[in-house]
Formats: sequence, C-alpha cells, structure tokens
Amino acid sequence: MSDWLIPLAITVASVCTVLLVWRRLHPASFWLIVGYPLKTLHVYVTWGNVALGCTLTRKRRRWRYTLDGLPIVGQATIALSQRRKVRRVQIDKPPRLGIVRPCRLGFRINVKLMDGQTPEDYSARLSNLAHAWRVHSVRLISSRPGRVTLLATRGDPLSEVRILVLSEGLLRVRVGLLETGAPWVVDFRTVPHWLNTGATQSGKSTLLNALITGLSAQPVALVGFDLKGGVELTAYGPRLSAIATERTECVGLLNDLICLVKTRMALCRANKTRNIWKLPEDLRPTPVVVLVDEVAELFLMAHKGEKDEIASTATALLRLAQLGRAFGLYLFVCGQRVGSDLGPGVTALRSQLSGRVCHRVNDPETATMTLGDTDPAALDAARQIPANMPGTAVVVADDGRWYRARSVYVSEEIAEAAAHANAELTPAWADLLTGTDTVTVTDADLEALAREGEPT
Repeated sequence: MSDWLIPLAITVASVCTVLLVWRRLHPASFWLIVGYPLKTLHVYVTWGNVALGCTLTRKRRRWRYTLDGLPIVGQATIALSQRRKVRRVQIDKPPRLGIVRPCRLGFRINVKLMDGQTPEDYSARLSNLAHAWRVHSVRLISSRPGRVTLLATRGDPLSEVRILVLSEGLLRVRVGLLETGAPWVVDFRTVPHWLNTGATQSGKSTLLNALITGLSAQPVALVGFDLKGGVELTAYGPRLSAIATERTECVGLLNDLICLVKTRMALCRANKTRNIWKLPEDLRPTPVVVLVDEVAELFLMAHKGEKDEIASTATALLRLAQLGRAFGLYLFVCGQRVGSDLGPGVTALRSQLSGRVCHRVNDPETATMTLGDTDPAALDAARQIPANMPGTAVVVADDGRWYRARSVYVSEEIAEAAAHANAELTPAWADLLTGTDTVTVTDADLEALAREGEPT
C-alpha cells in the first residue's frame, strides 16, 4: 500500500504548491479558472438552506411522493401503510437565482423576487449572505421590478488603493476607489455641494489635497476659507484666487461671492438663460469652487458680541449653497466636528450639501449630521471605520446610494507642486468679480462631458 501512497502524497503536494503559486502570481486568472467555478457550485448547492436561514423563502404547495402517516397523542406516529403516495404538501420555496457572472472582484447574480418581497428584504440580509457565501461583503447594486442584482466581493478592495488622481473632465476629479472597484469621482456638475467630515488623521485633509491636485489643472477658480490660521491652504496660494484665514476676512469674502452670484444672475437674465452653461461661449464665466476647512470655526461663538457676525456668515453660506449651482459656484465644506449644537445655521447649510463624505469620526453626532438622512446602514458602516485605514469613508454617490470608499494618499508636497505648476491658470479675483474672466470651455466640450456622465 505504501508504494502508491508516497507518489500520491507527492502529487497532491505538487498540485497544492502550483495552485498557491498561481494564486499568488496571477490572482485574476486563478479566480476565473479555479475559484469562480467552485464558488458558483457552492452558491447553487447551498442556496435552498441559505434562503431558508435568511427568511427569504415562501411557502408553496407541491406534489411530492411521500409515506402515509397519522399523528396521535404524544410524540409518536403510526404508519397506516408502507406504500408511498403522491400528494400535495407544503414546502419552503427559495427565490430563483440567475446566472452567477464573474467579475474582477468577485461575482454578481440576479435574484427573482417572490410574491410580497421587496429589495429591502435583501438589503437587510446582506451580512447573512456574505457569511453564507464566504465572501468579504455583498451589496445590492441595482433593482428593477421583480428582480435585484447582488454583488459579492471576495476581498476588501480598499485595503490598498494605488491609483493616480486624475482630472476626468471639467469639475470632475477621480480621488480614489469605491468598494465596488469603480473609481470614486467627485463630480461638481452632478453633485454641486459637498460635506466632508472626519477626525484628525482620518484622511479628510488627504481628500482635500487630492481634490486640489485634480482641480488645479482645470480652467476653474479656487477660493479658500482656512480657519486654522491659513496653515492648511496657504501652501496652495498660487492656485487660489482668494483666501480668508480669519472670520472677519471670511465675512468680507462671502459678501464678495454673493456679489459674484448676483453679477452672474444678471448676466443670465440678460441673455434669457437659467444657468451659465447655456450662455454663449464668449460670455460663459469661470466656475468657482469654494473650499472651506474647519467650518465649525465659522459658527463657534466666544461671546455675545460675535452673534451678529456668525448670523451673517451662516446666511451668506446658505445663500451660496442655494443659488450657487446655476451660476457656477460650488462648495466643498470640511470639518472635524459638525453637529446641531453649533446652531440652526449648520443644520440649514447641511441640508443644501447633497454630497456627503464621512470619514472616521470621534462622536456619533457628526456621523448623524453627515449621514443621518440616508440609509441607517450607512451610519453603522461609518462607525466601523478602523483607525489604521486613513482615507476610508462612507460616501453618498451621485446615484443616491452609499458606498465605502477610500481616497488615494496625496501628500501636501504633491498638491503644492500641482498648485505651483498650474499657477498660470489662476484667474484674478478682480476679474472674477467684474465678470471679465471667462472659461475656455466650448459647447463641444460640454457635450463630451454630458456623454461621459451618461450611464452605460
């Protein structure tokens, strides 16, 4: 017997070694050829038990070939006959699965909804499905009447993000990666105003650096509000058309921005258009992106004498958020601590910032302020962001869904170099206020951008 055990053991060890080396050197092909067929078999074979355990089955009456039996008092039963009969019995019927389709990060599968089921029934069972299928996570990525599509991810794609910050069109910057493997793009044309929260060392400033790096090469004006005394944004001064570092300066700069909006409003009214993007090319003003760091400092009150100043600041920011989109003004507001205790102005401003990014935070109030009006599961995901994964955040994307995402690490030196390299693109602040500065974007460019934003 030992004559064939030794060659068998050597063969098994060789095969295991080859498979491990293959998986290490080329995981994509290993997944498609080895992992995917085994995972597909596992999903189909166990689906009945998995659906039953997740309470996704429905009772159905079906014809079955069964033995006769009659229950009597107690736990015993007696057999009336040893003959089997075909009869209708009640069984648990699982939903029908579609074809398991492989993708780079895992697989996706369509599930047909049974009577009375909704996509929310599956959203509540995603964690159960992830454990049953032995994968990192399962997401409901789309739904249509009668069907849902589930995406299973084998590993965490956010464990290491190594992509380049890329300008993907006017006011569009690729800043990182979503948990689905798709690029994370901050698109001001689709979502005009953003709220970015996060504790110290959570990656909030890294995201701001990535955004500045991408926007520096575009024909846009950047305006900074740095309430840390200028230590965050002053290094990017060559690319900033204006910057305010004290609250008094912020009030004056906000008033200038209100005047800028009114000037563009009059321009659009004179040309009978509703926004600057419908103006003739030679009249189209330069879009302005307003970067606000530590927004809480604008609303903190040390004494009652600051009450009027804070009220005017909150009113001006709210007006910019309400009117800015049509006239080419966009907000990106950052803060470590953003809560309702800062006053009604913060709550009103937050309602206008439809883009939400929540990094790891120290208090639940900030997470609630950022994500409280979205899916409650987003709050749970935000509270579970580990400290050893800076840049990881919960993002509300332009499709209205929330995703885990991670921004690529961009150092201050890289962002500063990008700002200095593109300093010649910085519009003069006086030209912006007088309306003499225009953006060099043609109608053909806008049509190309519109096609890029269409769903595929």
